[in-house]
Amino acid sequence: MGSAKKSTSAARKARIEEMRRAEQARARRNRILVITASVLAVAGLTAGTVALVQSQSDDSTAADGKGKGHFVTGSDGVRTWKGTLGRTHVVKTVTYPMEPPVGGDHNQVWMNCNGDVYTKALNNMNAVHSLEHGAVWVTYTTKAKKADVDALAAKVKKTPYTLMSPDDRQKDPIMLSAWGHQRTVTSATDPNVDKFFAKFVQGEQTPEPGAACTGGLGQ
Repeated sequence: MGSAKKSTSAARKARIEEMRRAEQARARRNRILVITASVLAVAGLTAGTVALVQSQSDDSTAADGKGKGHFVTGSDGVRTWKGTLGRTHVVKTVTYPMEPPVGGDHNQVWMNCNGDVYTKALNNMNAVHSLEHGAVWVTYTTKAKKADVDALAAKVKKTPYTLMSPDDRQKDPIMLSAWGHQRTVTSATDPNVDKFFAKFVQGEQTPEPGAACTGGLGQ
């Protein structure tokens, strides 16, 4: 039994390290692409600015993110969203049918999710984009114990494709979210934390597996 656990742990660490190396390589490629794109963008800067202003003006109303549906709770305690989750990039404000959201239309810029721990509440529209890239989002309220928040932050910091932030609008002190999936955990030592990470960090639910978790929005 002990050797089996060690083998699983080693495989898990190897997977995380492989994702970290892949993310670093993508970041280098992205920097090259950004430089190239910046040069090409200069000529169309004025037109692009006008188009952006028009777009923001036209899309200023709220949207439901095509989030019609409901959660179904499995025997493992994970709630799975049964319904449509939009994936359109929008600039308008999206009203999600759950908090924190587990999917839906979202901003074109993602929150950095390479083990990023944020101390302020996030814009849901950016965080949902991170979920689309296969990230697990840890959120907590002021009712969560400081020891649990600190322990979860330490776990997130060493795990690529994760992010963490406070969210006092959610119903439970500590919640974990992935694209289309969510659960509540009782503490940082709850075994369901590791289970959720193992299943949903770049898991099968990911709409865009391998997409970047760096080069987005920081806080």
